[in-house]
Amino acid sequence: MNKQESGIQCFRSGFNCAQAVFSAFSQDYGLEPDIALRIAGGLGSGARSADICGAVSGAILVIGLRHGQDTSEDKAAKELCNSETERFLRLFREKNGSSLCRELLQCDITTEEGRKVAADANLFTTKCVDLVGDAIKILEDMRY
Repeated sequence: MNKQESGIQCFRSGFNCAQAVFSAFSQDYGLEPDIALRIAGGLGSGARSADICGAVSGAILVIGLRHGQDTSEDKAAKELCNSETERFLRLFREKNGSSLCRELLQCDITTEEGRKVAADANLFTTKCVDLVGDAIKILEDMRY
């Protein structure tokens, strides 16, 4: 199973979008998937606020896991992590028009009305699945 299939299967099985993206890559960088699932647990639905898409947050965690600095003196790692994050965001926005959950879904899923709109339009099983796949594909294209 490839990473896109793995991430989409994870999402469809009941994990959030951030968990699906982050766990698809975690083992490649020495982090067990069960730990990755816990780390990303609060980032779904735009960190519960319909802000930055959870699939994007999960991808940013992957970038940090690979390139993030682990000493305060490692300015090169910090710069690389920042530039890779900016590159990912640019590519994701070019593909999807935004990186914000409420804009991507065209409703605010923090409200009862917004959740009903999303559920009635099957956005969680269509649009969100596509966004998980897009985030994983962009990371793969970036050679993660």
